[in-house]
Order: sequence, then C-alpha cells, then structure tokens
Amino acid sequence: MASHRRPKQPNRARVTVLGATAAAVVALTSQSASAAPAKPGKDEVKSQVDALYEEAEQATEKFNGAKERQEKLEKEIGQLQDQVARGQGDLNELRSTLGSMASAQYRNGGIDPSVALLLSEDPDSYLDKASSLEHLSGKQVEAVQKIQAKQRTLAQQRQEAAGKLADLDATRKELGEKKKVSQEKLAAAQALLNTLTAQERAALKDEETRASRSDAARVDLGNEKPSGRAGAALAAAKTKVGSAYISGHEGPNSFDCSGLTQWAYKQANVSISRVTYTQANDGTRISRSQLQPGDLVFFYGDLHHVGLYAGNNMTLHAANPRGGVKYESMDNMPFQFGVRIG
Repeated sequence: MASHRRPKQPNRARVTVLGATAAAVVALTSQSASAAPAKPGKDEVKSQVDALYEEAEQATEKFNGAKERQEKLEKEIGQLQDQVARGQGDLNELRSTLGSMASAQYRNGGIDPSVALLLSEDPDSYLDKASSLEHLSGKQVEAVQKIQAKQRTLAQQRQEAAGKLADLDATRKELGEKKKVSQEKLAAAQALLNTLTAQERAALKDEETRASRSDAARVDLGNEKPSGRAGAALAAAKTKVGSAYISGHEGPNSFDCSGLTQWAYKQANVSISRVTYTQANDGTRISRSQLQPGDLVFFYGDLHHVGLYAGNNMTLHAANPRGGVKYESMDNMPFQFGVRIG
C-alpha cells in the first residue's frame, strides 16, 4: 500500500536563509541595473570632447616642436657632413703635398724617419713631440702643422655630428610618441561625439554656429583699429574664418593654432617661429590692457594655445577640430599674456 506521508515542512531557519538569499538576489539585480552607466547628454559630451581636444592640442604643440627640432637637426647634420667631406679632401691634399716633399727628399739621399711617421694615418701622437719638427724643413713644418690642425678640426666636427645624430634619433622617437597621443585623444573625442544621436549632433553644431556668429558680430563693435604688420596679419587671418582645424597643419587651407598665427604673420612679411612655446618669445610680452588688434594672445598655464587679438576682448584662432578657425571671447579660456611682434 502506497505511503501517503505529509511532505516535510521547512524549519524556521531554512525559511530565513531562503528569504535572505532571495532578497540578496533582488538587491544585486537592482544594484546592477543602477550601476549601468547612463548615456551622457549633449552638454556633458561637449564638455568631455573639449577636454580631449585640449589634451590633443598639448600633444600637437609638442609634436610640432619636435618636428621643428628634427628639421633643424637634419639641416645642421647635413652642413656638418659637408664640412667633414671637404675637410677630408683638404687633409688628403695636405698629405699629398707632404708626400711630394718626402719623395724629393728620398731622391736626394733618403727619407727622414720622422717624415715617414707623419705620412701615417694618425701621426698626432708623434706630431705632439716638438723634437720631431727639428728634422724637417720650414715647408715641411708648415705642412705638418696644417695637417695637425685639420685633423683636430675634423675630429671635432665628427664628434659634433655624432651628437646631433643621437639627438635626431631621440627627437624622432618623441615625434612618434606625441603624434600617437594626439591621435588617440582625437579618436576618443570622435567616439564620444558618435554616442550622440544625429539630432543631438545637429543641435550642438547649431549652437556653436550661432555662438560663432555672435562672437564675430561683437568684434565689429570695438573701436580698436588694426594697423601695421599686426593689422596685416589679422587681416590675412580673417580670410581663413571657417577653415578646418587639423593638427600639424600650417595652411593655407587648414591650420592648428600656432600654424594659423605663423601663416598670418608670414602674409605680413614677418617671420615667427612655429610653435606656441617659442612664439611666446618672438616679441615683447604685454598685458591684457595693452593689447592691440593683431597681437598674439596666449592661453593656459603651459601656453599650449595661441590666437590673434581681434579687438573688443575677442580672439581669432584655430580653435579645435569641431570649431575650426573662428572668433571667440577671450573669457572662454585662461588668458596668460599677449606678445607684440616687431
């Protein structure tokens, strides 16, 4: 006969454990749901992207500086190598002259041992002994001294060239590192922008366009009139409003911040250096109250951004990849000082 036992009822402790476990599962599920990061809004994305653009520009200016050093080193190394080649030719000619003297001496009774040593590849140690010159004629002494001087000059030039080659290698490595950092920051910024919907991106662009137009209109309200070379530089930069910002570019169709200022002054027949850190020393530093249209204006504590003062507390600058070349209030960035060129 089948057994009809009643099912064993769970004791109170077992019920308590099961209830606690269920509550924990519910709590964890709730925490996981709340821990999921919320999609950042348009304004938050803009703030994060602007910060990334600033970091990218810091790397870009260091990249530009390394590139400028590389070009300078390559030029100096080329000049040194040309000097060494010419010096080696002069040295060979001097040795040939001394050899001719030794041949004549041999025909007249045998070559002096000291002359034979002087014709070796490296007679410096022998030349340093003054007694060695006692065996030579006046012309031979003169030729030996010229050889000695030329050898020492060549040694110095070769050593200098070797040092510059080492600097060039380090500069090329820095160039690659800074370029990589800049590209990574720009890629991160673009990825953030891509999280926005098409409608949000359009709204963001519309806001920036209206702000840029408003800033451009404010420039015309000022009474400061540009003049001289600074005025010519500003006039040239005005023709580039709306141009693209591209890291490392210096015109004529796209620029980074220091590329624009260098290009603008070049149009005014004034040569300034390539990067913000050196442009800061290309003229006389002035305060905000002394600014005139066309003066360079520098921003941020490390001077990684530069523009042209446009008047009425406005700057004309290559802002960032989103804004391009535009007018903007100087109050939007931490102003450091101005520089008057020439």
